[in-house]
Amino acid sequence: MADNKHHSARSAQPAAAPRMYSPDLQPLLQSLLRTLADIDFEYERERDNISSRAMDMNLKIRMLEKLRQHHRERRGPYLQQLAILHERIHQFSR
Repeated sequence: MADNKHHSARSAQPAAAPRMYSPDLQPLLQSLLRTLADIDFEYERERDNISSRAMDMNLKIRMLEKLRQHHRERRGPYLQQLAILHERIHQFSR
């Protein structure tokens, strides 16, 4: 019974309005986020692949560190573009 009251109170609250971005910024934002997600997915897949291999632990550690470094390097330019875009969006919303 208490769960129903809690649920009713929660559903009575207005939903947050979706964020609206400038039409020229939204496709770029979506593209950047999609690219970062693809990079992250590939990194996780490779990390799992290396982690599951039967090999010398020191070699595995070196391979995982090299993979982590490559992942950071690949993400870097997209994160910079995302920061610039975030600033443009923030200026637009003022």
